[in-house]
Amino acid sequence: MKTSPSPTADTGSRHPARYWHALDDGRYQCDLCPRYCKLHPGQRGACFVRMREGEDMLLTTYGRSSGFCIDPIEKKPLNHFYPGSSVLSFGTAGCNLACKFCQNWDISKSRDIDTLMDAASPQEIAATAQHWGCHSVAFTYNDPVIFAEYAIDVADACHAAGLKTVAVTAGYITELARRDFFSRMDAANVDLKGFTDDFYVKLCGAHLQPVLDTLCWLRHETDVWVELTTLLIPGHNDSDEELTALSNWVRRELGADVPLHFSAFHPDFKMDDLPPTPPDTLRRARRIALDSGLQHVYTGNVHDIDGDTTRCTGCGEALIVRDWYEIRSYRLDARGACPHCGTVLAGRYGAVGAAVDKAFGARRIPVAIHRRP
Repeated sequence: MKTSPSPTADTGSRHPARYWHALDDGRYQCDLCPRYCKLHPGQRGACFVRMREGEDMLLTTYGRSSGFCIDPIEKKPLNHFYPGSSVLSFGTAGCNLACKFCQNWDISKSRDIDTLMDAASPQEIAATAQHWGCHSVAFTYNDPVIFAEYAIDVADACHAAGLKTVAVTAGYITELARRDFFSRMDAANVDLKGFTDDFYVKLCGAHLQPVLDTLCWLRHETDVWVELTTLLIPGHNDSDEELTALSNWVRRELGADVPLHFSAFHPDFKMDDLPPTPPDTLRRARRIALDSGLQHVYTGNVHDIDGDTTRCTGCGEALIVRDWYEIRSYRLDARGACPHCGTVLAGRYGAVGAAVDKAFGARRIPVAIHRRP
């Protein structure tokens, strides 16, 4: 792995990239994700934001963001990571996958640096999260794997300020890079986009196995709290057979207590000719997953209080009742224990959950970077 010293970044400047090596034919191979892009001078990787310039490999979006918002943590979605807390969310531009159904394509497929309107140093992002009373900072909207150097520096600044960090990612990262990246993350929601390689190849321009490898490694080799999301696309990844195979794999390889979210597709990007996912499809998927032995299965992007509610795995009591992202009832103590039977729920909890602001709801609040005088 080639690395360059990491200077104090000028926000908006190009930044030395890590995770690459020179090939015998003179090209540079990017080793950040399983695409392994091989670049001549002046070329960019498939993600668009990592490029070779002369003898250097650069990240071209360090210190730049497409915007900052305060979200409820449930929007990531994370239902077992300090439920009810607020999170400062941001992304940059570009992506290392090519999903034809991308719901954030205006950001992830952007080739225009003007998309990145907000400049912010890692320390300014941490200060902004503190200023607005956020419990954590989330790298989201586009995949943070491709801006790993920036995400790592922001995460270090957040931890120094006592904040948690969250990666919302497709998990398409190499074994070489994932240790550095996820060692800075407290939680991750990983998009398991489907459960066949054919789906990944045809609709995402990627492969399934590296994602499964990342998931197994996260679950068994790290302390990162992990939840999964699968966007159900009518006629493509929503058959009973595929949902059963996916659910059985999660239970067998990751564990029955790993939360799984089934989310509704809406027509967008290159798949705007399909219908939205029917709510009944999400409920069917949830039932299949529960019948397969998974303990915490949720529905997303639809109105479904039962599919939003967290129940005790011991006695079945409703412990966190949600309506969309609004918490209607919170009945866990700081350990995450059920008040009825004492069963401790899988996840990360604490005093932040007990003091949840139930009025925060589903609001997404755009904010400006807090710059100290």
